[in-house]
Amino acid sequence: MFENTRYVTQGISAEIPGYLQNLLWYLIETMEIQEKDYLQVFTLTSIWEDGELKQSVLHSQERPAYRKEYRIRANLPVTAKIFVIDDGSHTTMLLSEEY
Repeated sequence: MFENTRYVTQGISAEIPGYLQNLLWYLIETMEIQEKDYLQVFTLTSIWEDGELKQSVLHSQERPAYRKEYRIRANLPVTAKIFVIDDGSHTTMLLSEEY
């Protein structure tokens, strides 16, 4: 799963910087779980931590349950909910409102 041709929607291209898109693909590839759900969910928010603005990335899936949070430095953090869906023939990254 998640080894198909990858696509991003216009919303992702317009609103999510390339480095974050690459990070999300990488997080799926390196998940610490054997079984991946066809739907990966990323919740992006901005947070203040240790006196600096950071990007929070919460990565989750429903079955089997998986949840991991990452925090990285970011000049302009993004707030968005992103779905990555693998339908067996291709994988698409889209904003939740594009679903």
